[in-house]
Amino acid sequence: MIATASDTSEPRSAAEGSPDRSTGAQSGGPTPRGSTRAGADHGGVRSGSAERGRVRARSTRRGAKLAAGSRSKATSSRGGSGLTRWVQRGGLTTVVFALPLIIIFGVFSWYPIVRSFVMAFQKTNLVTTKWVGWENFAWVLTDPDLPKALMNTGYFLLLALLIGFPIPLIGAVLMSEVKKMKGLFTILAYLPVVIPPVVSVLLWKFFYDGRPEGVFNTLLGYIGLGPFPWLNDKHWAMPSLVLEATWAGAGATVIIYLAALISVPAELYEAAELDGAGIWKKIWHVTLPQLRGVLFITFILQIISTAQVFLEPYLFTGGGPNKATLTILLMIYNYAFGASLGSDYGSATALSVMLAIVLAIFSLIYFRLTKSWSKS
Repeated sequence: MIATASDTSEPRSAAEGSPDRSTGAQSGGPTPRGSTRAGADHGGVRSGSAERGRVRARSTRRGAKLAAGSRSKATSSRGGSGLTRWVQRGGLTTVVFALPLIIIFGVFSWYPIVRSFVMAFQKTNLVTTKWVGWENFAWVLTDPDLPKALMNTGYFLLLALLIGFPIPLIGAVLMSEVKKMKGLFTILAYLPVVIPPVVSVLLWKFFYDGRPEGVFNTLLGYIGLGPFPWLNDKHWAMPSLVLEATWAGAGATVIIYLAALISVPAELYEAAELDGAGIWKKIWHVTLPQLRGVLFITFILQIISTAQVFLEPYLFTGGGPNKATLTILLMIYNYAFGASLGSDYGSATALSVMLAIVLAIFSLIYFRLTKSWSKS
């Protein structure tokens, strides 16, 4: 019992001693172990946050330096190395590949044009040259053959449009309706284009023999027509030239129209058939409106080409009979090559320049007037 009492008294004394320790701590005695650990942790937190602040400040300064460097590089590239960026994007490669074409086109196309404008103000036979200003233009405009050449060229143009413009279109429409042997008809239509123009003219010149035993006169004689003088008569000469020119050039236009007809939607023809439209109504209300843009282009191209007709008058008749087939280009040829080195190249180029200017102005007006029509 005594031992039990004493045992129980020791814990009580220990419990009683704890206030003394806490009092000692409050009065400046030794700091408890838990309080020391808490202070150390608080100090570590403060030092860690300070270190993170210093790291963040260093990274901010480094980012600012990098941004400043990139801005300076961008500024320098925009200012001083634009050529370098152009080369890197392939500009130099493009120029290198295009340079041969530019040189060839410049030498064989633009240089003759510029040279013609210069020669138009010169009196030259390619041996001696003298600047004469506008004298060449004045001399050409007062040439008595110029009105005749203008009338003949206009007459050829008119006949070519009346005969040569609708025939390829009609042929292309009929060929597009053919179900069998379409390839054969296409080859036959394009065959005259393959034949060299000089060969075609000489062949037709043989056919145009004005004697009763000539090829065309013989064939027409079977149906009771002829004989016709063809190239030997001033009234028949120009229509004969137009007929050959139409035969020789219609094939290329037929191919253009055939290619355009492929793009016409078949639904339009089917709708027209359901409405009871025949072949001619389908052509008028479906085909022609769909080919409007192509027709405008071929029309102006035919005007330009016929205004520069030279081969047929030169090889068929030489401008005769009685200057009935003398054209503008044939006059230019006579100016330039009529008398070997004594020819007048200045007058020839002056007339060429005037023809080019007239055709350019006409083309500009034509495209301006038909701009809305071809798109509507």
